[in-house]
Amino acid sequence: MKRSLLALATLCVATSAFAGEATKKAAAPTDPQLIDSAMKAAPAKVSAGAKIVGFDDKGAMRTLREGTNGFTCVPDNPETPGPDPMCMDASAMDWANAWMSKKDPTVGKVGFAYMLEGGTDASNTDPYAKAPNASNHWVQTGPHVMIVGAAPEFYDQYPKSADPDTTSPYVMWAGTPYQHLMVPVK
Repeated sequence: MKRSLLALATLCVATSAFAGEATKKAAAPTDPQLIDSAMKAAPAKVSAGAKIVGFDDKGAMRTLREGTNGFTCVPDNPETPGPDPMCMDASAMDWANAWMSKKDPTVGKVGFAYMLEGGTDASNTDPYAKAPNASNHWVQTGPHVMIVGAAPEFYDQYPKSADPDTTSPYVMWAGTPYQHLMVPVK
């Protein structure tokens, strides 16, 4: 339904532009909309007690709702074409902060993250790719969970192909400090 509404909205915008009407930039989502998006990342029993964070217009993280269970959920990234909210335990949040800060995460501090809405359009080889190109092996994944921060030998048990079968567990960003296990769920 979300994709149908997106297609309808895109068609309306294109029609308005074609008709010569000025189109305006879409309004930023409200805090309740961001919270709703973030809560879709994990099972309801997890997201109900999770802290919800978002990013302000300068890219700084801000708290949208306090939590009680040690998980932090982040809403869909509007810059990607599909849904990709994420919900992480404290160790996975530390790992994600290291990745976003371009610092090495703590090896052996294992974390767990949910992406039950899926994750669309990401490079499987470049943790900082912004768009697909001929060499960065763009992948689309359905609903999945992730194990992050494990020792390198843990990841050696799983496929590390640049072009993985996303229907079975595989390592994303293999060989980088940010390698992690992607585990599809149905």
